[in-house]
Amino acid sequence: MHYAALTQRIAGEGASAWNIHFRAKARQASGEDVIILSVGDPDADTPPAIVDAAVSSLRSGATHYADVQGKPPLREAIARHHRARGGHGEAGAENVAVLAGAQCALYATAQCLFDPGDEVIVPEPAYVTYEAVIQSTGATPRWIPLSPETGFQPRVEDLKAAIGPRSRAILLNSPHNPTGQCLTAEQWEEIAALCRDHDLWLIVDAVYADLIFDGEHVSPDALPGMCERTVIISSLSKSHAMTGWRLGWAVGPRELMAHLVNLALCMLYGSPSFIQDAAVAALEDAPAALDTMRETYRERRDAVVETLASSEVIATLTPAAGMFMMIDIRATGLSAHAFADRLLDDYGVSALAGEAFGASAAGFIRLSLTVPAARLREACQRLERCARECQATSRLAQRPLDGMTN
Repeated sequence: MHYAALTQRIAGEGASAWNIHFRAKARQASGEDVIILSVGDPDADTPPAIVDAAVSSLRSGATHYADVQGKPPLREAIARHHRARGGHGEAGAENVAVLAGAQCALYATAQCLFDPGDEVIVPEPAYVTYEAVIQSTGATPRWIPLSPETGFQPRVEDLKAAIGPRSRAILLNSPHNPTGQCLTAEQWEEIAALCRDHDLWLIVDAVYADLIFDGEHVSPDALPGMCERTVIISSLSKSHAMTGWRLGWAVGPRELMAHLVNLALCMLYGSPSFIQDAAVAALEDAPAALDTMRETYRERRDAVVETLASSEVIATLTPAAGMFMMIDIRATGLSAHAFADRLLDDYGVSALAGEAFGASAAGFIRLSLTVPAARLREACQRLERCARECQATSRLAQRPLDGMTN
């Protein structure tokens, strides 16, 4: 039977990146001692006050269709939340569209902004779904390699050099997944100037903005001339431990919101009303647990850095935010895919190979900070033993045989 060309545009490396995670889950389910660090699903439960709000909403009869753009109280709460974190000062409920998670918001935004033949400039490594999201529209991602030697920070001159006649947008993720790095205010100002000078959209995936340890979040739609060309994507999934609730949003120009509503009408027909009511509670009366969660991720980050500090085989890139960190395993002599397979098969730890996020992350693996610190230390000890074994094996394989010369 025939399948649409779309099926090819949404497949590939990004979709297959999760195979190691699925293998790890299967082994764990069979009773094996496997430490799963391959997915960004918080190990904390959603704070009880948010759950109670959802239950109360259900019991009060909120089981009918809701406003497709999002219930006005929720959109107003999102707008206030956005402004409080440095967003455009006049952003209001009319500038918000509620969708089924940040992933859905990003997909819907791409569908409303890009045409076949367009190019979207994206620094890589990048989150694994970006390629499929862009290609689903018929547009093409224009990858901008980032260097591990500069902490995977984008250089504005590289973004500028990538702009061509088909460029339609720049897509940025800050705080960044997989590296946990954040863009500075100066970088945002320079990027904003590029967008204004070349009439580009700026799409910002900011789902980790509430999980910053070092520095402050900057929202570029507040910069001069940017509110009409910037879309900020976010959600409650990571900050409020609500991944399974599927509640996210886009903040941007009113005209774009109208297009997103039209798309939602033929795709979602709105998010469940009781989930939106719970989201209002989450935003208007932020539980104390949120600060605890952010501090927990910081402590886990520090536990990984401390445990691996004396290693002569692997190195860490300390993240400024989020729930992930990158580990440099280049000294082992293995590719990240081969190392990740060895780490799971022989040491019972699952991590994602850096290449899943782009060629620039070759030689790195990504760990999720989603298990307790003691368990993370154990995982790091296994990781270090695996790295030493791989390095020793690699050196032995490279040693010339007796009587032979190089």
